[in-house]
Amino acid sequence: MKIKSFCLLACMALSTTLMAQAQQNQQNNRAAALDKQLRKFIYTQGSIAQLYVDTVDVEKLTEAAIWGMLKELDPHSIYTPAKDVESLNENITGSFDGIGVQFNMNEDTLVVIQPVSGGPSEKVGIQAGDKIVTVNDTAIAGVKMSKEEIMKRLRGPKGTKVNLGVIRRGVKGVQKFTVTRDKIPIYTIDAYYMIDDETGYIRVNNFGSTTNKEFLNASTYLMGCGMKDIIIDLQGNGGGLLQSAVELANHFLGNNEMIVYTEGRAVGRQEYHANPTKLPFRKVVVLVDGYTASASEILSGALQDHDRGIIVGRRTFAKGLVQRPIPLPDGSEIRLTIAHYYSPIGRCFQKPYEKGDRKKYDHDMLERLNSGELMSADSIHFPDSLKFTTVGGRTVYGGGGIMPDVYVPLDTIHYTSLHREMQAKSCINYTALKWLDKNRKQLAKEYEANDFKKERAKLIEGKSVNQEKFRGGFERFKQTFNVPQEMIDMVFAKAKEEKIEYTDSMYQATLPLLLKQMKALVARDLFDMSEYFELINPTTEIYQQGLKAIKDEELFKNIKTE
Repeated sequence: MKIKSFCLLACMALSTTLMAQAQQNQQNNRAAALDKQLRKFIYTQGSIAQLYVDTVDVEKLTEAAIWGMLKELDPHSIYTPAKDVESLNENITGSFDGIGVQFNMNEDTLVVIQPVSGGPSEKVGIQAGDKIVTVNDTAIAGVKMSKEEIMKRLRGPKGTKVNLGVIRRGVKGVQKFTVTRDKIPIYTIDAYYMIDDETGYIRVNNFGSTTNKEFLNASTYLMGCGMKDIIIDLQGNGGGLLQSAVELANHFLGNNEMIVYTEGRAVGRQEYHANPTKLPFRKVVVLVDGYTASASEILSGALQDHDRGIIVGRRTFAKGLVQRPIPLPDGSEIRLTIAHYYSPIGRCFQKPYEKGDRKKYDHDMLERLNSGELMSADSIHFPDSLKFTTVGGRTVYGGGGIMPDVYVPLDTIHYTSLHREMQAKSCINYTALKWLDKNRKQLAKEYEANDFKKERAKLIEGKSVNQEKFRGGFERFKQTFNVPQEMIDMVFAKAKEEKIEYTDSMYQATLPLLLKQMKALVARDLFDMSEYFELINPTTEIYQQGLKAIKDEELFKNIKTE
């Protein structure tokens, strides 16, 4: 018996040794193959640089080679040149260095929508409606300069100075301002407001390093206004930091409930579990569409898997790949896919792709339109292999984004072709800005916009506000402001100028939604983005269905409402 046991142990030890040796041999072989290919690449590059008949740009050759390698991988492994890395990371880091103004381009002139509260431009006296015409004595108005080039001139390292020439309505000549650039925050939450006495709304446009803090500030304010139920709007949210999505999920899930896990060939499984930071939300509805992706799908998937919320909208983008930023010696960067992410019950949301075939992948949304998916949920077919069951027993699917619990087809009735063409050619934004430029001072006084902005600044910092000063002016605007005929005539005159043809029936069909949009645009420029979305949201079908869903007790029968 002892001899048999000894032989068994010896065999097991020998087997373990052989396996370890085989693994080591495989690693050695891979290393040798990699070294061979690296020498091949260096030799080729060196030969071209030294012997090619014409002068070559070695930097461009190297970048082309990197692009070529990444092109053979998945659609989300990308290369970013050094000059673009900083701007790529701005939404993630939550700030950039600049002068601190929100602006629009009115034809070829930069018009300040509003200076960032407490920012460098506001400190020197730049106001909403000002037109910046020169930067360091170089004209930027009337010279067809691109928006990117203008932004490049306005931005610069913190502490540096820039001289601005400004034209202000009612003031003769060009005023001169010297602005000291500073760190300017980028907010990842577009809007938050109370829909009714118990329902709050928060729109998250991407997931960055400041998202959780912004979300807590918004939630604290809304709960102080009586919020018990919440609608989280993730439409068009392309994602961002995985950790940021995890932080938000913490506010909805129970202690140690899984949020997401990641796993790849070279990186082991890593699980993310909820910490006890739950906020007292009751019902939760999440709004999604075909451009809701990545970190947004992590949050939506976790809430759906744990039966903690209702997802409303259309099938999401379907990005289930994790990228790691890898800095290169010259300041450039590659973002390399290293893992898939999976929802708590094991769903991977990544849609299928063929390595090297970006065209088919990029045309996925067009394929959804052509297949009828955007018009009817019946056009979406998942194989049984992609069927999963939530904690509470509901059926959900993986392998192609998140299928919402309440499907909302694309609205093609109210948004007419005339409206789409006017929107595409910037007729609507142009007109709203031009009309407001003439009437801003009067409207700001009538609706106490300055008091509003002072209170908004407090709110962003998480401080308490005077509700009458904060909301009073906008509530009056919402009730009493009507888009004047002058503005309507201006927008259709602009359409004719852009050679947009339309009939009287098209005019009449377009007008109702157009009036609501123009009122919302005036509110955005007079107040802020929250007020814009408060006015424009009721015109969208996904938002309307989200409101219905949060009032539907039957829909929440098997959903946790903690």
